[in-house]
Amino acid sequence: MSVKAFELVPAVERDLLMGDKARINIECIECCGKHLYVGTNDCFIYHFLLDEVASPMGKLSYSAQKLLNKYLGLKKPVAELRAASALERLIVLCDGMVFLVDMVTLESVPSAAGGGVKIRGVIAFCVNENPVNGDPFCVEMAILSSKRRTVQIYMVHKDRVQLVKEVSTPEQPCALSLDGYFLCLALTTQYMILNYNTGASQDLFPYNSEERRPIVKRISREEFLLAAPGGLGMFANAEGVSQRAPVSWSESVIAAAVSFPYVVALDENFITIHSMLDQQLKQTLSFRDGHILQDFEGKVILASTKAVYVLVPLPLERQIQDLLASHRVEEALILMEGAQRNIPKDKFQVLHRRILQRAGFIQFGKLQFQEAKEHFRKGELDVRELISLYPLLLPASSSFTRFHPPLHEFADLNHLAQGDQEKVLQCKRFLISYLKEVRSTEVVNGCREDVDTALLKLYAEQDHDSLLDLLASENACVLADSVPCLEKYHKYFALGLLYHYNGQDSAALQVWTRVVNGDLQDSTRSDLFDYIVDFLCCCSNLDLVWKYADWALQKDSTFVNLQFSFLQRRSSEESFSIGLNEKSFCLLFFSPRLVLSLLSDSSADAEPLTKARERLQAFLRESNLYRVQFLLGKIEDCEQLLLERATLHGKLEEHDKALHILVHKLRDIPSAEAFCVWASSGRDPAYRQRLFHLLLEEYLGGEPRVEGGGGELEMAAVDVLNRHGEVFDAVRVLRVLPESWSLQLLRPFLNRAIRASMHARHTSQIAVGLAHSENVQLLHDRLKERKKPIFVSEKKGCHLCHNTFKEPDVVCLPGGVPVHTHCVAQRIKDSPTKRHLTNSSNHT
Repeated sequence: MSVKAFELVPAVERDLLMGDKARINIECIECCGKHLYVGTNDCFIYHFLLDEVASPMGKLSYSAQKLLNKYLGLKKPVAELRAASALERLIVLCDGMVFLVDMVTLESVPSAAGGGVKIRGVIAFCVNENPVNGDPFCVEMAILSSKRRTVQIYMVHKDRVQLVKEVSTPEQPCALSLDGYFLCLALTTQYMILNYNTGASQDLFPYNSEERRPIVKRISREEFLLAAPGGLGMFANAEGVSQRAPVSWSESVIAAAVSFPYVVALDENFITIHSMLDQQLKQTLSFRDGHILQDFEGKVILASTKAVYVLVPLPLERQIQDLLASHRVEEALILMEGAQRNIPKDKFQVLHRRILQRAGFIQFGKLQFQEAKEHFRKGELDVRELISLYPLLLPASSSFTRFHPPLHEFADLNHLAQGDQEKVLQCKRFLISYLKEVRSTEVVNGCREDVDTALLKLYAEQDHDSLLDLLASENACVLADSVPCLEKYHKYFALGLLYHYNGQDSAALQVWTRVVNGDLQDSTRSDLFDYIVDFLCCCSNLDLVWKYADWALQKDSTFVNLQFSFLQRRSSEESFSIGLNEKSFCLLFFSPRLVLSLLSDSSADAEPLTKARERLQAFLRESNLYRVQFLLGKIEDCEQLLLERATLHGKLEEHDKALHILVHKLRDIPSAEAFCVWASSGRDPAYRQRLFHLLLEEYLGGEPRVEGGGGELEMAAVDVLNRHGEVFDAVRVLRVLPESWSLQLLRPFLNRAIRASMHARHTSQIAVGLAHSENVQLLHDRLKERKKPIFVSEKKGCHLCHNTFKEPDVVCLPGGVPVHTHCVAQRIKDSPTKRHLTNSSNHT
């Protein structure tokens, strides 16, 4: 596939070079900066000055000025010219002889000894463009001798040449190139690499120089381009290894050059240009009678027998844009990355990103979404460029404007799809996928609102499951754009979530309740009422909770479960800022309005009522944030809430009243025992014992017996004694038990009581024994202390007053420390407890 990489521009026209001399032909050329030297078949050297001229449209042309021409006097064609600019010399090959001429005057340079600077018997020569000699005013040159199979290395100075090395070859060389110490040679039958410093050589591949002209061209450091059999251009480095794939050119190529990333080849009728990056033929130019092609410091110059031309490369950016315009994305990217070394880093990064972005849109237009996504990602595309293709996705408040010049040729998605709705759908699915991937990356920095709003609109339109996930998490959706979209697609539950995220809980509840009431249609959640209930449970705005409590109660009386769950949860949350009076109000509000309403509703199910009462009872037991007397007064007359009344009496420590209700009114034996356990939780054993004795008294005689009920309470008394025997005082229990009860009936209790009594007795005996043993040990220690002498002198001082002793009467403190008797007496007198010193000694 073709691309316009070069333009062929005339540099020196025929008339300027030879005028009306028809027999003059160009044999060789050399270019050094703006200076062009042409060698002809009539032994002349022409010196031209080439100036680049750029047209207003940016097209490049050349203006040539003839400065001088010089006849060399040998009557033979000038075969080769090479410039040594540091020496201001031209190295000339003519009539098998190499000599120097002045670059300005074109006069032959005499040697220091007065003779010419000449090397005879030369077939060809080349200059080392990677010299190993450090002298900047010396040029290294290799020549092929016509008389023997040798290569000679010379040092060329301003006025002399010096042979420094001579190496032999297995065959007569016919072409050569030099880089550093490495010679690349075309022999009669093969190519080879020869290190002239070490003598090491490496055969490359066979080649018949008699069939076609060999090509040996240095293209970069220690790398050469060679004409191989089969019409191939082969690359080889100094180790004899090819690190690039070959290019396929014409069998009749006569010259080649490299202008990275292209290989330019010349045959009899055409110039062919291949890419070194993908080895593809990129351009073909017609060029008849061409026989010279060389590159000079990046400038490719060609010559026919009569004129000189410059092959001007088009800017790489233009080449890449042309490839992209032809939708040749891969070629454009290969060219872009291959040309990196020829472009300044900062400029390359900008250009590279732009090319990747354009490539991404080309792939996007082909619905090749995976490739497009990869190009967008690598090119760091402003995601709004992509969103802007989709009508009305960007919020109205967005300040985004598309890049100029445009990155694509599409007006919008409709233009791209041309009415194909399946394409539109695929593009929208791709955008959803792409935005989901990038919204958490740095790509969306500064445009998070645009991205999230676009996602919301796409989710709503496509009925996408991720809509709720987006709104339930951190997002930057623009409210003004999002609300109409959600309303349009009847996403009212999502709308409520959006309101909630933006701190508008009242608006959220208003929308949701309208859905539950049937005013708005949204099937997102079939359990929306339950969701509202849960939402209210977690809502910190009490005014809002009370506002919707009546609504919820009218919808479903099971809403009572919400209320007490709410109270229980908020009671245990330190972060919930609500005072004691408000808590009391909460309970006062819910009890008559909610619980009693369920009790009075004869058609209400039993299960909701049971759950509601369980939550109420748990709240009454666990919370200390309500006014007990006030609430007790509210339910005093409600015979259906006796269990709750008992709990409230327990809160007031009116345990006899509570147990009376539980035992005689409710006949709820398990609840009575549970009450004793709850009311004594965290209290000392004596408190628990008192509660259980109260319960026993209620069982045995706290109320006149009801017919058929006495036996039940007596059995309850037996059960509580047998189950909780360790709590009771056995002696006290035996005093109140009816004499008619058999011992067998109380056997578990009595067994436990006897074991407990025996255990207590044994424990006390052990304690007495241990105390007696300790006392004996203390007496023994005291006797030992009495036998020790206490030394008192006028030089010793009292430990209490620090004065010296003047009399022998002292008191000995524990440890044998002597003190004055009056000091000890004063210390005991001043002691708040008037306690005597323990373990004191009266030994003086």
